[in-house]
Amino acid sequence: MPTRPIPATITGARVYLRPPRSRDAAAFLAAAKDSRALHGPWTRPPETPARFAAFVKRFASRAAITTHAGYLVFRREDDALVGVFNFSEIVHGAFQSTYLGYFAFAPHAGNGYMTEGMALALDIAFARLKLHRVEVNIQPSNVRSLRLAQRVGFTREGFSRRYVKIAGRWRDHVRLAMLAEDWRKVRRRHLRNPRQRP
Repeated sequence: MPTRPIPATITGARVYLRPPRSRDAAAFLAAAKDSRALHGPWTRPPETPARFAAFVKRFASRAAITTHAGYLVFRREDDALVGVFNFSEIVHGAFQSTYLGYFAFAPHAGNGYMTEGMALALDIAFARLKLHRVEVNIQPSNVRSLRLAQRVGFTREGFSRRYVKIAGRWRDHVRLAMLAEDWRKVRRRHLRNPRQRP
């Protein structure tokens, strides 16, 4: 008997987002394996059951939800897994900020799903998490990722030398940010009445 789908956290025109769950492991690991060439030197998604379990614990467990929140992106028409958005180091108080990480899965990159997915993720950040600032850090050679952030409306703020160690090497990153007041100005261009679960 087929299992019932887990309800979406937020639904847009073509995609929906929801937190990762243990039962997503097979689809996620297969997508990560098939996307190695797409991800290149820029990101390393979990590729083993143990690492996926740690990923779920970090981004979707009740214990972690105050500092980390992760969302898988699915295509509405067939529930295909198309990407991931993760909020890390969520800080409230005077800072009200987080870091956003993301990656698409092959063969769905380049079809606009991540653009809509990022807009939905930003709606979560500003409407649900009540944050003021979302920052992304992207390697200069990751042109597609930079274009995505710029297309949605992120503003370049700087350049961080040898910022993060990925695949054994310290990598430079371009730093971009979206503020709550920025999002209010551009939101309507990207979203038409997204539906959030309470």
